Amino acid sequence: CCLTNSTTPIFPLIFIFMRKDVVSLAELRFTMHLPQPMTAEQFLRRHKGVSHRMLVRLKRLPNGICCNGRQIRTIDMVQFGDEIVLTDCEVPSALAPSATAVPVLGETDSYIVYNKPAGMPVHPSQGHHGDTLGNVFAAQFLQLPFRPVYRLDSDTSGICLIAKSAYAAGQLQGSTRKTYLALVCGELSTGGTVDAPIGRAEGSVLCRCVRPEGKPAVTHYTPLRSDGTYTLLSLRLETGRTHQIRVHMKHIGHTLFNDERYGGNEILKGTHFSKYKQFVNNCFDTCPRQALHAMTLGFVHPVTGEEMYFTSELPDDMTRLIEKWRGYISNRELE
Repeated sequence: CCLTNSTTPIFPLIFIFMRKDVVSLAELRFTMHLPQPMTAEQFLRRHKGVSHRMLVRLKRLPNGICCNGRQIRTIDMVQFGDEIVLTDCEVPSALAPSATAVPVLGETDSYIVYNKPAGMPVHPSQGHHGDTLGNVFAAQFLQLPFRPVYRLDSDTSGICLIAKSAYAAGQLQGSTRKTYLALVCGELSTGGTVDAPIGRAEGSVLCRCVRPEGKPAVTHYTPLRSDGTYTLLSLRLETGRTHQIRVHMKHIGHTLFNDERYGGNEILKGTHFSKYKQFVNNCFDTCPRQALHAMTLGFVHPVTGEEMYFTSELPDDMTRLIEKWRGYISNRELE
């Protein structure tokens, strides 16, 4: 499958242009490559991953679904060699553009990968109407709605993936592979898995907890180093629940370092060793947030099928925190 416009490359296959009424159109082309004839809906849903919701929307648009230059219905038959073109409308983002610069790790016509700093929310909320990643995206892509494939907490840094089309969002949702780096309270000498459902905590709008009626959530963790009081972990998620890592680590008794919402800023403040207590408080000042970073991201390109992989370096606050922590361990081992 390819674009017929000679001024555009063969890949990626989605291109976006502006109309005079400011509504943008995203065009996606497929070539029917199967020997057995089938309906357009069967081909698009079973073999190209187009959602039922998207097809319903396209059916209502002029030239939303075309075959060889002619508009067709989803029940019409397509056969080998036919060119199917989907033309979708995009409603421009209603978010206020922000001039804040956020590093971009990668971009195609299907997605953009940001390296989100700590302290920046992904979505606007009360008290955050113009300083979010959504506002940054709106400044770069005025013609597109904001479609984050997953969310990071405001104080979690690292890789955040945004889809540029409804089709890309549908293909990417639930198919990403992410790993995180975290510093947690207590010693963990062996890896493991937390398989515990997560739901909203009683009486709280923001807090989550493990509860039987919650949504399924699975977190895998691997210890990298420990001093007996704190452990550096690599974590991999199978699901993407709100505060999942933070809640699961608290559930097994290893709250994230300096996670104020879940108690990680209090655990070691009552230690009997004054020098160590002072060291921990200095570490709190060095990294004044939960020590959690989205470090790697992998997924299959929604159009080309290529395996994509991105890595985000640790931000300065966590780098200095880990250096302090490792220096403390080395000095203690020399004593």
